[in-house]
Amino acid sequence: MPTRRQFLSYGSGSLLGAGVAAGLYAWRIEPHWLEFTHHEMPVPNLPAELHGTTLVQISDTHVGTAVDSDYLIDAFRRVAAFEPDWIVFTGDFMSCSGHEQVEETARVFGQLPSARLGQAAIFGNHDYGRRYDRIDVAENLSRRMRDLGMDVLANQSRNYGGLTITGLDDMWGPRFAPYDVLAAIDPAQANLVLCHNPDVADLPGWGDYRGWILSGHTHGGQCKPPFLPPPLLPVRNRRYTAGDFDIAPERWMYINRAVGSLRRIRVNVRPEFTVFHLTKMS
Repeated sequence: MPTRRQFLSYGSGSLLGAGVAAGLYAWRIEPHWLEFTHHEMPVPNLPAELHGTTLVQISDTHVGTAVDSDYLIDAFRRVAAFEPDWIVFTGDFMSCSGHEQVEETARVFGQLPSARLGQAAIFGNHDYGRRYDRIDVAENLSRRMRDLGMDVLANQSRNYGGLTITGLDDMWGPRFAPYDVLAAIDPAQANLVLCHNPDVADLPGWGDYRGWILSGHTHGGQCKPPFLPPPLLPVRNRRYTAGDFDIAPERWMYINRAVGSLRRIRVNVRPEFTVFHLTKMS
């Protein structure tokens, strides 16, 4: 029979082992345990021929020192199985001080499969460098993405086969100017808005916009205690964690949990690609 000292020693060893295992899980397993979530997306004014089409949302890859490029490339290759009609990217391509990650980002995104009707993207705050103010860095990245066939929309709209996608530049960046482009959205069209930071949904200027807003930025908090909200969120509106939200009548927002990480740690918040199945509203 073990003595009290031996029992305490065994218990301490077990706790230490459990702590090490938990740390390894949060560092090496969950950050790469990618989940493809599936959601219906009812779209006002969707043309009948687009009913049942597929849109894949990717967000916050954070190409850089904290995210394995091979993991991202493998994830991108898996997207092809869904035969997407559109692929949209909702910001934070990379984590960088300046231009040092642009070419690696282009190499990684060069493995993203094509989409039948187009690829559209917006910038996040990290795409403007460490202080979120380097327009030259964002422009360099934009040129490289265009070389790969992806449109980076900076307060712009474009119609992709019957779906008008409007991209807002980042709320924390130097070119945030959403009001004119939002006011110009045609309510008779099928519309989708991309904005990196979900706090934008609470700003004035949306008018009678009907449709979806796709965002990222929060990473779902990255670490979430069971049954409790995540303690750290980079947003003013603390309810904007991850998933879908009713914003106004016939206006919804979806916040993607991100595929990458600022720091390689995730607990109870798996990385995500979102697969939307568009449906025509009656």
